[in-house]
Amino acid sequence: MIGSLFDLSGKVALVTGGGHGIGMAFAKQLAGAGAKVCVNGTSAGKLEKSKAEFAEAGFDVFTVAFDVSDEQSVDEGISRIERELGPVDILVNNAGIIKRTPILDLSVADFKQVIDIDLVGPLLVSKRVAPGMIAKRSGKIINICSLMSIYGRSSVSAYASAKGGLKLLTANMTCEWAKYNVQINGIGPGYIATDQTAPIREGGHPFNDLVMARTPAGRWGEPEDIGYAALFLASKASDFVNGHLLFVDGGITANFGYAAGENELE
Repeated sequence: MIGSLFDLSGKVALVTGGGHGIGMAFAKQLAGAGAKVCVNGTSAGKLEKSKAEFAEAGFDVFTVAFDVSDEQSVDEGISRIERELGPVDILVNNAGIIKRTPILDLSVADFKQVIDIDLVGPLLVSKRVAPGMIAKRSGKIINICSLMSIYGRSSVSAYASAKGGLKLLTANMTCEWAKYNVQINGIGPGYIATDQTAPIREGGHPFNDLVMARTPAGRWGEPEDIGYAALFLASKASDFVNGHLLFVDGGITANFGYAAGENELE
């Protein structure tokens, strides 16, 4: 009975930006639960390499290149998925970029680029698949938010603005689509051990020291940690969970102002 709650056999799942990092972790978990998974990216060449990596792990995924911030590209890409695999049952809006630039040095063009990919992108892809979900009264949309959905941080103003907006977009999608048995939720990853974060996870790196000190769990997250959260939100087990932002962060959002293990004085 419990196992059947997480069985995604027959479901079609789309993971945008799913060819590497945490996107690949989402895709592997959904494929492992039986879903027919499509991973998206902007480079066909990079997607071919990721397809081979999936195959090495025992997963046969479908790949399609399109730009999540371009409405026509989104329509063409998802139309192809529908022809090849069927209508999308599960959408993971994971594609995103970040630009680490102080506000006074950040160009308006760069700010808009981040907003377009990280916030407008999830809107466009969700709008394209939602009518099909609404028609069949079944669907799951998972927006990949961030710690920056609720916190500010130096030099990431565009990213934080987009992810803060995505948190509220998740809530608004819920207000409009939940009545059709479509569940829309967010995941807020903490600091995750991926190839991209490897250089700053080395012992003695200031950022590694910060993460280790501020995360009550005392470790970096593993890709599987957030993959399991996506599996829950994609499954029948979450059918009454809607408009929620699930932080998978080792407790860092619960820890205000002190390093883990410090003796706090009120």
